[in-house]
Amino acid sequence: MCRTVDLRQAVLARNDDSARRLRATLAERGTVAVNLLSSPGSGKTALLEAELTLARRRGVAVAALTADLATENDARRLARSGAPVKQVLTDGLCHLEARMLAGHLDGWLPAECRLLFVENVGNLVCPASYDLGETLRVVLASVTEGEDKPLKYPTAFGLANLVLVTKADLAEAAEFDEAAFLANVQRVNPGVTVLHTSARTGAGVGALLDRALAVLDGAEPHRPVMSAPAPHDHGHEHEHEHGHHHGHSVVGEDA
Repeated sequence: MCRTVDLRQAVLARNDDSARRLRATLAERGTVAVNLLSSPGSGKTALLEAELTLARRRGVAVAALTADLATENDARRLARSGAPVKQVLTDGLCHLEARMLAGHLDGWLPAECRLLFVENVGNLVCPASYDLGETLRVVLASVTEGEDKPLKYPTAFGLANLVLVTKADLAEAAEFDEAAFLANVQRVNPGVTVLHTSARTGAGVGALLDRALAVLDGAEPHRPVMSAPAPHDHGHEHEHEHGHHHGHSVVGEDA
């Protein structure tokens, strides 16, 4: 048992080191990374496609990297926005890691990119423990998933800088208890902003882009109480309950 815990801590520590370096490299080039986490079927890809399309229309230099266990379906969908998109197949791994992300960005991420959206593997367990060097961590939950999601996945929601409710147009049909959901979010992450969106109707589309652009301009992201009190700007570190940070690692690092 102790050996298993030690190995996990070693893996997370190595990931934290990679994340710090990626955060520093992205900061140097003026790029903000946004890590998107959710369960499968939350509508994450549909919303991201709409946000990328809007960004392109506004002339914002964006790119997206999307991770899945298999298929390139999401990359094809996101590419319809006209933004540079890269698909990462994890070959069964249930999450991205900072070193893996850095390797895929090396030689691919456009020099002019200012916002990088990373669509993590659909999973609210494993990805929550791995800092990718992001500046903004966003957790999405659809109205069809139930109001208790934040309590079932406290690490994912507890470390979020922003929470998005998706498929808001289905709230009435799904009998979504908004008040209960908001209360549960605040229990695990007091003070975090919760925004409602619907990729189908367009409601709330652009809110994620606006938040990311604000951070790019220097706005301070919400700091979860679950994370350690450390400065959080484009190069900052953000320690988690597991001892890792929201950091940035070196693109193309081989550490």
